[in-house]
Amino acid sequence: MIAPHGETLVQLILKGKERDEWLRRVQELPAIPLSPFALSELDNIACGLYSPLEGFMTSEAYQSVIEKMRLPDGTVWPIPIVLPIEGDLARALDHEQWVSLQGEDDVYYGVMKVEDIFARETDREAQAVYGTTDKNHPGVARLYNQPQSLVGGEIRLLSRAPINIAADYHFDPIKTRELFQDKGWETIVAFQTRNPIHRAHEYLQKCALEVVDGLFINPLIGATKEGDIPAAVRMDCYHTLVENYFPRERVLLGTFPAPMRYAGPREAIFHAICRLNYGCTHIIIGRDHAGVGDYYGTYAAQEIFERFSPKELGIVSLKFEHAFYCQKCGQMATSKTCPHSNKEHLFLSGTKVRALLREGKDLPTEFTRPEVAKILVKAMRTK
Repeated sequence: MIAPHGETLVQLILKGKERDEWLRRVQELPAIPLSPFALSELDNIACGLYSPLEGFMTSEAYQSVIEKMRLPDGTVWPIPIVLPIEGDLARALDHEQWVSLQGEDDVYYGVMKVEDIFARETDREAQAVYGTTDKNHPGVARLYNQPQSLVGGEIRLLSRAPINIAADYHFDPIKTRELFQDKGWETIVAFQTRNPIHRAHEYLQKCALEVVDGLFINPLIGATKEGDIPAAVRMDCYHTLVENYFPRERVLLGTFPAPMRYAGPREAIFHAICRLNYGCTHIIIGRDHAGVGDYYGTYAAQEIFERFSPKELGIVSLKFEHAFYCQKCGQMATSKTCPHSNKEHLFLSGTKVRALLREGKDLPTEFTRPEVAKILVKAMRTK
């Protein structure tokens, strides 16, 4: 099977006697409180989803990622994975000491060895990662609302983060790799989504299935912005679509527990790396992947892949044009396959779909399958 990013799948989840020993020690250690966002990051590091990271970034790694989209050893990595803490707590910590990592529920989820304590360069990070310092951008707003001191160091996980949505579909990378092997898949394409899958998405997925062994539908269930369709509703839509319109033996549905950053091109690279760690060989990158508003160019998330060699990323990006329903063709198409003018094309974005739902209007069958539309309409009416 394809190697994970950095060649080794990180495993930092403690078990047995080692875990028992840390659980005895942990209450004596200084405690760092974890927000739900930080707890998610901790769990994703420990299970190998963020391989090759083995902890929260130090200043050296943070600076390197912001400036070069690489870790200090040259490995491609586009997004800072950091642990923000309040200034008073940062000043009370010592280098090389171990600290506990405690959730809002008072559970000790992990421990960390303090290797670095440093100040966040908020404006520089916002401009580099999000391409803007505009606080109307949801990722930038979250960045500015977090504490401005950072602590970095290697971690160990004592307890798993709670999975409150679709727990049966939460698979660590070591498990997805096992499932892919059991299915006999050698080539697997990942599809990232934070929206219900509409006809354009389905078209891209089925095009990809023509050239690979299996499809990994991997919807994000981490934190999203206000107004996005709830993850539980989206999961119902995915189930319905797979059951009615896909060959089930060629599809695996599994959730992606990372929070949404809306970082556009950089997040597209991040999503690709995570799917490589899951064991995928390909990832679909469509129009405005991981974008929000008008902050990024339509195909900027595809163009950024040209900055890295296939060997560096290890996963192939399948770059698709914006798909639409052509009324004259009577089917889904893109500008590469349809000769007709725009007046024959039906485009509907996720934003427009949410607007139609809020207005109580039906979704056109050219845009979404009737079974999916029924779920969305019901969810909106009972909201």
